[in-house]
Amino acid sequence: MSNSADAEFFARLGELNDKFAASLPQTLGRLSAARNEFDTQHPPLALIEQMHAVLHTLAGSSATFGFRILGQQARMLEQRLRVLMTFDGVAPQEWEAWLAELDVFVAWGTIDPKAAYPNDDSAV
Repeated sequence: MSNSADAEFFARLGELNDKFAASLPQTLGRLSAARNEFDTQHPPLALIEQMHAVLHTLAGSSATFGFRILGQQARMLEQRLRVLMTFDGVAPQEWEAWLAELDVFVAWGTIDPKAAYPNDDSAV
């Protein structure tokens, strides 16, 4: 009976992994679209909160579904964004630096989210 339950569990987990992998392009597309709307001079709070929520969910789900590196990178971006959100004013160049990191993440995740993460954007 235990082997049957294990087999069912791993079959279901495999299905969920496949579903997660299939949804990644859309999720990364949402981040990219939000990034393209981002005004570093006057970033709208609603857009920042949306990006934070997507990164938070992506970080947790990635670890669950076998995309460990993707989850780690999403968590790092989320944490940095959370820090930026604590300040009343953030210099445009700080936002630009964070957005550059996001660009690398999205490009890498779109190509191969299970590959080694590039050390700089020249590797993407």
